[in-house]
Amino acid sequence: QVQLVESGGGLVLPGGSLRLSCAASGRIFSIHVMGWYRQAPGKQRELVATITNSGITNYADSVKGRFTISRDNAKNTVYLQMNSLKPEDTAVYFCNRKNLITTMNDWGQGTQVTVSS
Repeated sequence: QVQLVESGGGLVLPGGSLRLSCAASGRIFSIHVMGWYRQAPGKQRELVATITNSGITNYADSVKGRFTISRDNAKNTVYLQMNSLKPEDTAVYFCNRKNLITTMNDWGQGTQVTVSS
């Protein structure tokens, strides 16, 4: 069974940056779309960004131009570079791996990101 382990969260000032990492215990194959989602208190989990094996990315409008998703299949790792952070980016961020063939999803345990002065 695949395990996804996120790291890199923390407390940051508005305007600051953080880089999240997601290490997968199993291989990341071309059939997998990797993504980051987030869930703020009292809100539903929402898409932040996804990336295909060929590097095609998709971002939520709220993070376009500020966040960048990338993947290193050789290291079985996905990253989320977050710049110009805002208080409304505060949430638990979850790594996701979706199998395009089976449509099954794997989730990490989440990492807290808090943007506050």
